[in-house]
Amino acid sequence: MKSITYLQFNGDAEEALTFYEEALLATSVQKVRFGAFGQDSNAPMTEEEQNMIMEARIEFFGNSLMLSDVPPSMQAVTGEITKGNSVLISIIDADPQMNTRSFEKLAEGGTVIMPLSSTPWSRSFGLVIDKFGVMWKFNSEASKFLDSFLK
Repeated sequence: MKSITYLQFNGDAEEALTFYEEALLATSVQKVRFGAFGQDSNAPMTEEEQNMIMEARIEFFGNSLMLSDVPPSMQAVTGEITKGNSVLISIIDADPQMNTRSFEKLAEGGTVIMPLSSTPWSRSFGLVIDKFGVMWKFNSEASKFLDSFLK
């Protein structure tokens, strides 16, 4: 069994996909649009909805991030997509230089909550909310820090 991060968007998944591809130095990007399956007469979609991302995956440094749009016709059933802070993506155990590069890219158009800095628990720790409202936490020493308490 696996668990990965899956982000849902309100029509801007394509933009997010391109943004994350660059910010995370993606090695592989795959995507499928809703229109790939043709129209379903029981649940017709507008042309705009058919062009939205149904499923996408980005591979970076041995990790995966998946994302999709939730078209307005689906939100009528699932509820509206809202931005929030109850979930964040944590980048752990990365080289501080890689943290700096990714952090700066994700901060473009976003909000830095805590700039990358050295802390008692990490050489490179910081928090940023990207322009899509997704919170990212960087901690270059996460595993080492947690392991130090398992004695």
